[in-house]
Amino acid sequence: MRRTAARLLLIAGVLPSLIGVAVRAQDASSVDASAAADGSALIDQSTLPTATEIKGSRPKADPSVLPPAATTLPESQESLKAPPSLALPDKPDQVRIRELRPLTLAEVERLVEVNNPSLKAVASQVQQAKSSLRAALSAWYPTLNLNANGLPQYLAGEQQTFDPSRSQIENSVTGTQQPEGRLTNTEVWSANFGATLNWNLIDPARVPQIAAARDSYERTRDAYLIALREIRLQAATSYFQLQRQDEQVRIGQQSVRASLVSLRDARARYQAGVATKLEVLEAETQLARDQQLLTNALGDQVNARRSLASLMDLPQDITPTSAAPARVLGLWEPSLQESIIAAYTFREELDQFLLDISINNSNANAALAAVQPVLSIFNNFTSQRFQGGTSEPPVSTEVYGWSLDNSVGLSATWNIFDGGQARAEYRRNKQAAEESQYNFASQRDSIRREVEQSFYDLRDAQQNIRTTTREVLSATESLRLARLRFQAGVTTQREVVDNQRDLTSAEVRYADAVLSYNGSLAELRRRTGLDQVKACPPLNLPGKKPEVDRMESVPIEPAPNTPACEASQLGA
Repeated sequence: MRRTAARLLLIAGVLPSLIGVAVRAQDASSVDASAAADGSALIDQSTLPTATEIKGSRPKADPSVLPPAATTLPESQESLKAPPSLALPDKPDQVRIRELRPLTLAEVERLVEVNNPSLKAVASQVQQAKSSLRAALSAWYPTLNLNANGLPQYLAGEQQTFDPSRSQIENSVTGTQQPEGRLTNTEVWSANFGATLNWNLIDPARVPQIAAARDSYERTRDAYLIALREIRLQAATSYFQLQRQDEQVRIGQQSVRASLVSLRDARARYQAGVATKLEVLEAETQLARDQQLLTNALGDQVNARRSLASLMDLPQDITPTSAAPARVLGLWEPSLQESIIAAYTFREELDQFLLDISINNSNANAALAAVQPVLSIFNNFTSQRFQGGTSEPPVSTEVYGWSLDNSVGLSATWNIFDGGQARAEYRRNKQAAEESQYNFASQRDSIRREVEQSFYDLRDAQQNIRTTTREVLSATESLRLARLRFQAGVTTQREVVDNQRDLTSAEVRYADAVLSYNGSLAELRRRTGLDQVKACPPLNLPGKKPEVDRMESVPIEPAPNTPACEASQLGA
């Protein structure tokens, strides 16, 4: 009862400030409307700076615009380290849940950054792009090829020749006369070594290919930053969803308990002859309905826990739970206009389209280089060592020696005519660059819409927190009065149960409003690229208890300066 009275006092103090905020908002809307109606207030869009003037034609990824991803886990969370990537359980006992681990939002975000395999895959893609860039840079350097025989080559042969000037012998088969034969044997072994040096002095395709590889590397780095932002949003969203399901389970349990009390009271009244069978049947029906809702809520809670566990890639036998109920995370300080400009400045998606334009232009220049001359310098060196001999009885000849050969020169190639292929590839890449410009404009408009939607959703959620706060306080007071009436014998237990159910539903709506607020806050952080969330101010308790007319003296509950933070103190 003391807490109820304090909350009523809180509402009484908040309402005037809320009215003032509403008036100021209405005045601001009127000013905006008048400015929009004035045609002179419109800005000439042709005078706006271009993205390339602000960011450059080849913007570099800037990891400093957001907190870096965690790479290690504290000692208390070492057991939550992700299993090996190729680990695959093959027994039911290996996937049985053995531990429920309560986690805070900060712990969930850290675990996601360290364990999530999708984020690791994107990080691997960055290293792949870096290797590709190094491969492209190698075009500036000469190439050296070596070849050698690992073992000497051995050549052997036998040859028989006939000399008509020599004596004739008779062929035993044909009976004819033929010159006497001469048999020659040759045996030679040799080993050789060679080296070829080649260096492109003039290569029109080299520079644009390296530029395209560098831009691709920067684009991949941007993709990693985007993935990091997105995984943090997914972690927060999944955690808020788990908190919502926890609240649904809590309301389901309270509803079942209230329905059991109502059924017990109805049966007692029926046995006492002061109630009808219909009241008992209604109570049984309500109990069955509440039990069904609780069953569904428990199932959704398990699914939310396992969804969060999958996102964090936890060990197979651990399931996370929320360590605390939903509370307002903080306040968003920048205005709508500041948030939009921040999104234009920090969102890597826009930088990616600028890099796409640069990559396509580089590819166009590389395609055109196919019909331009290439000049190379080369140096070929060969060495051979040989030894052997030739025998022709009764004479034998020995041969041995070595040889060196070196040649240096220039080589030029020029594909003068290719049927128009190079020019066609050039136009295709230029058209792709133009397409990227249109995609940039589309992404720019989409980013603004996303920021506006999150901003307005945050504002709506903040208003819902205020209204549900009043609803909770009213329901609390109604429950208190219903219990007093029941104790005085002027009402039934059914009224108490109904008021308890109304209070529980109001608390769930309050929790949903808080979670929607936190979700919109997380979306604003993601969609603007900013981390401008101001924590709620600390609790300030007065030094003495105030005296309140017609109420029992109660301690004043904390009254933060802002409505969102103020509503978050319910139940504190």
